[in-house]
Amino acid sequence: MQFNLERPDFDYFLRGADAASALVNERQLRASFVIAPDALVEDWPVQDVTAMDPADLEPLLALSPEVVVLGTGDRQAFPPAEVMAACLSRGIGLESMTNAAAARTYQVLAGEGRRVVAGFVLTR
Repeated sequence: MQFNLERPDFDYFLRGADAASALVNERQLRASFVIAPDALVEDWPVQDVTAMDPADLEPLLALSPEVVVLGTGDRQAFPPAEVMAACLSRGIGLESMTNAAAARTYQVLAGEGRRVVAGFVLTR
């Protein structure tokens, strides 16, 4: 039996993520980052989703998402109401989940051709 590795038809794919690291394409990342099918923004300064302010969303919103997925580490956490309102007022959905769940969700949505942007909080 022959096996073939099929790569997605987008530039940046997640192979997995946990609270401390993520594997994007073939690169191990250990600092918070933002990912979209066609963009990777490394060293996103967010360290705690519960302490975010709307300005922290600018790198994500600049990528014109239809949905934002927030990877919050090893436990699900939610950003302050004003952060959620910054997305909702633009008609952009925002979902918070663990990094592992966010990685799976990002891959599914990107694979469906959706305009998904994800921000992952990694702790050192």
